[in-house]
Amino acid sequence: MSGIKSPLALLALLGAQQALAADVSWHAPNATDINNLDKVLNNNGVYGFIFDSSQTPDKEYGKYNWCNMPHVRPREYPKAPKGYKLHYVEVIHRHHKRTPYQSNTFPQESYPWDCDDEGLFYYAEPKHGRNSAKSYWKGYQNPINPFQPSGFKGSCSFPQISKEGLDDSWQHGRDLFAVYHKLLHLLPSRLDESKVSFRVTNNMITSQVAGMLINGMYDIKGDAPLNVESQQTDSLEPKYSCPKSSDLFSDAKNVPNTPWADHLTRTKEFVAELDAISGVSPSDSGWHSSFDHYFDNLSARLCHAKPLPCNIKDTSKCITRAQADKVFRLGQFEYSYLYRDSKSSLPASTSSLGVWIAELAQHLRDQVAGKDGKMVYRHNVAHDGSVSRLLSILQLDVMVWPGMGSEVVFELYSKKKDKWGRETEYFVRVLFSGQVMRSSHPDLGLLDMVPVSTLLSYFDGLVGEKARLVPGLCGI
Repeated sequence: MSGIKSPLALLALLGAQQALAADVSWHAPNATDINNLDKVLNNNGVYGFIFDSSQTPDKEYGKYNWCNMPHVRPREYPKAPKGYKLHYVEVIHRHHKRTPYQSNTFPQESYPWDCDDEGLFYYAEPKHGRNSAKSYWKGYQNPINPFQPSGFKGSCSFPQISKEGLDDSWQHGRDLFAVYHKLLHLLPSRLDESKVSFRVTNNMITSQVAGMLINGMYDIKGDAPLNVESQQTDSLEPKYSCPKSSDLFSDAKNVPNTPWADHLTRTKEFVAELDAISGVSPSDSGWHSSFDHYFDNLSARLCHAKPLPCNIKDTSKCITRAQADKVFRLGQFEYSYLYRDSKSSLPASTSSLGVWIAELAQHLRDQVAGKDGKMVYRHNVAHDGSVSRLLSILQLDVMVWPGMGSEVVFELYSKKKDKWGRETEYFVRVLFSGQVMRSSHPDLGLLDMVPVSTLLSYFDGLVGEKARLVPGLCGI
């Protein structure tokens, strides 16, 4: 090591050595009612979680709210201890509440769903030249077309961010700005592309959220660029090909004699009750391989103050709130199993989100090395699959299904090592739902001012610096 003169080079070598020694094994989550199948099947309610409103009372803020998850905001923000200086923030969160996916609607729905209170704006405009009309899609039912879509009738797209979801997106942006500009003075007062960037996926609903969020932050109506990667290789959604990850997630659901197999066996009668009301065919495997479809359908209704569904032919037969709550408990159980309880969850998530993890690691590394230009803030609008994989990789101690707007924030701080300020140490704090996250991993624990070298060693041990291990992890 006598030939190494640069402190940064020494730090890089030290990081490489730590990555080799990093514990990258799976550590079990806490045992709770969420991942206890007997309690899932026999309990009432959904652990005090909210499923019927975007509004959480201030005194209860921080509680799980599927319709609008808690996020960083001034009232509850945990300030860093004295002596720590904030340098950089990276946010990733799920889009806000929306209409259900078309594939998650019943063959026939008993009432329409209209979205006439918003416009989905789709147009292109030269950067230099003539202006474009602000054209938007206006859904309508074609009375001549003999081929009618299944599911909800009405003017909405399925999915699209609802008007209420757009309002939640705007408030999310306003709250983030209040913390990171007004409280902590990190964000610039005006949108500056050299300091702040926004990224979305190819799914249009993330752009719908981003536009409102940026206006909530900066009160601008003009242009705002959104970074988007190729649909074939998008690391944020994620969409790049990763056969090994797909196989691992599939095996977790198909291997016999597992908690997953047990929960499907023990809910057959319950599913038959739901099918009898919804009109879903008992032979439709998409609806019966998990509770995802029923969960999305029922939760979207409740979040938008719509009634639970009744049978088309016999309106006296309706899905009850108790039945909906059971679906929600089962959905939480499924996400806990797929992303934390199953030992294959860590390699399945690591391989499929590994490229984005490597990007995050590089951003932190560049910030410490002073190689990230003026950038102080990156914002990623993603999906539940993105956030679930991230929580899986961070080995969240109590896994939940990330609700609408679910947010994970990485904050990079520095602190002077001694009173003379001759040496600087860097630390990372990770917030989930607005509060410091706790990991089951013994090296991470409470992710409150963890040395940046510890987190980078863990990430590099999993995916390799600049994602060099990911192709192999994906079986490519």
